[in-house]
Amino acid sequence: MRIALLAAQALISLLAFSPGSSSSSPPSKDKTFRTLLAVPASAELGRRSAPRTSSAPRAAPARALAQDVFWSDRLDGASSAGFSDLHVKRWQLKARSSRLVSLERGCGRVSNRLARFSDGTRACLRYGINPDQVLGETLSFYLSRLLGIRNVPALALSRVNTNTEQWLRVRQDIQGSQWADTPIVSLTEWISNLTDVVTPPPLRTEGRRLHPLLEDLANVTNQEMLELVQWSDLILFDYLTANFDRLASNLLSLQWDSRVMERSTNNLHRTAKGALVFIDNEAGLVHGYRVLPMWDRYHEALLNTLCIFRKKTAKKIAELHKSQNVANQLLEQYRASEPLAFQMGFLSEEHAEMLQNRTDRLYKHILQCKAKYSK
Repeated sequence: MRIALLAAQALISLLAFSPGSSSSSPPSKDKTFRTLLAVPASAELGRRSAPRTSSAPRAAPARALAQDVFWSDRLDGASSAGFSDLHVKRWQLKARSSRLVSLERGCGRVSNRLARFSDGTRACLRYGINPDQVLGETLSFYLSRLLGIRNVPALALSRVNTNTEQWLRVRQDIQGSQWADTPIVSLTEWISNLTDVVTPPPLRTEGRRLHPLLEDLANVTNQEMLELVQWSDLILFDYLTANFDRLASNLLSLQWDSRVMERSTNNLHRTAKGALVFIDNEAGLVHGYRVLPMWDRYHEALLNTLCIFRKKTAKKIAELHKSQNVANQLLEQYRASEPLAFQMGFLSEEHAEMLQNRTDRLYKHILQCKAKYSK
């Protein structure tokens, strides 16, 4: 009875929270129980990824691992495509200084906007239901940088002020938005030509797992193997941030939709070069921690599927466990990189402690996997 009640509460929280379509890609078809929200047909313009062909070259599982529970350096290096530090700094500078020329409907919930700069580039402007969602999106981005996970698009904060040069040309759009006066919003890099991503086979079946075993990695193509490396980071990242609006929501949906794992994953896309992009992280850290009792069983279930990791990610988690100051390190990076950090705020003491506890949990999980599979 208690489990059923928690599942119902989790469903209610997701329906209340879910923005619908994603922020950094063309709108995609709503799936699982999100269809209950009756999204208009005009929003269903996404396209699915091209099906994989059986003739794709197969990887050699024996060479996929370097030792114990870590991906090989070859795979790790080949999967490192993402948003570099230099790219992020350049984009943030542009986002904070370039003139905005239009704000259009898009990027998820009705309060958000698809912003266009004077040079033609675009960004997702996130206003959110409340500032906590903007804060969660922002801190999730900086946590990804702290962890060395390069799959989250560049983000910068901006205070809406139509008396400044940056916002002057979109004054009329802002006046019709019903926003609060001079709010702080997030601007996230718009990534074009993204395709949907389906949960990979090792994580899709009833006995889902991704462990350093031949049977888990057999019949996997080279491209799929490179993608699995990134999935291992995604599972750790979503566990740490307690983001329920991606993988955990799929596990909840299995109660009503047995084929949800065969459909595109919410808030996850792929670039033309094969890099996964973790978008729309509003549910991370702040809101995710607030509703954690409703969702933690799904986060734990996902974590237990995983027993193979990137060396550098595992090393960083070990360092953050040893230092016992992950929140302080996140705060330092956030304040050093974001001029509006002091005005936007940070995690509460309770949530900072939860972040450390979840970091320690990941460290313990990696040790357990090493004890199980060490040679």
